[in-house]
Amino acid sequence: MPHYGFNVQWMYQLGQGAHGPDERLLDAVAAWGFNFIRLPTDYRLWSVGGDPHRTDEAVLQRIDDILAACRARGLHLSLNLHRAPGYVITGWETEPYNLWADEAAQRAFVATWERFARRYQGIPAAELSFDLVNEPPALGLRGFTRAAHEAVIRTTVGAISAIDPQRALVIDGLDGGNLAMPELADLSRRAGSLTQSVRGYQPMTVSHYRAEWWPPSRSFGPPRYPADYDGRRWDVSGLREFYQPWRDLEALGVPVHVGEFGCYEYTPDEVARAWFADLFTVFAEFGWGFALWEFAGPFGIVGHRRPGAVFEQRDGFLVDRNLLELMRGPLT
Repeated sequence: MPHYGFNVQWMYQLGQGAHGPDERLLDAVAAWGFNFIRLPTDYRLWSVGGDPHRTDEAVLQRIDDILAACRARGLHLSLNLHRAPGYVITGWETEPYNLWADEAAQRAFVATWERFARRYQGIPAAELSFDLVNEPPALGLRGFTRAAHEAVIRTTVGAISAIDPQRALVIDGLDGGNLAMPELADLSRRAGSLTQSVRGYQPMTVSHYRAEWWPPSRSFGPPRYPADYDGRRWDVSGLREFYQPWRDLEALGVPVHVGEFGCYEYTPDEVARAWFADLFTVFAEFGWGFALWEFAGPFGIVGHRRPGAVFEQRDGFLVDRNLLELMRGPLT
């Protein structure tokens, strides 16, 4: 999956509603040489009365519009259930049921993807993929197991393939995208491609410094890089070691893509740039595509406030110049 680009949050913030494509943003992404947009979504946006089996056609039309805008610019769209019936990585306790344990949640989850499979049947796999569920939890959390995850994913892949066997699919690593899933390697030999998606946030002491929603960040001191954290040396060699299980997965014939990576806005820019440089070195060595979280915002290439960052105008956006140059390195 040699795709490079960004996550955008047009269909994820429940309080802000569903938004169609920002065509100026997509124009810039294409002009800078990128070819990938990951669209995190929240199923509640299109669920009528909170029922995931009843859908608001006007909201789904927004997704249609985003897909059409991406296709017009040669951008692959990866449609992701960031909040699925019965699971979301932050705020899971607010879900009325458990995707990994409750049949009602599993039926709603499968039905959601069947609906999208029918809706987009015939769209080339090169232009659209389904990223089934964002960042499954850590093993043991609320009883979560590899077996429970495998059962849900196999059922869902089978349901989608019965409708659209050519659809490209993505499954995120366990424990927030960090654990590879060799038990599902055989799925990558199906008719449509199936990619496993890893995250690029390690070490979290660098990428999530002062992240208000993540309690461990309260104990972090000012970040350094390279540095020793959690008994591990984090430098380019340490990053290679961390990702070795994903390299082992590739040896089984499974494509790997970095569905999210990024650095929160309080990490000093010189630290962030040193870390980003090693991260891109490793991704380039492995031939992995990637998607920055996010285009605009506190992790973005636009809109963050990292101390010491240098911004310049590009196609109507005030862009982190150094980060853009690093991101474009693998494209040249």
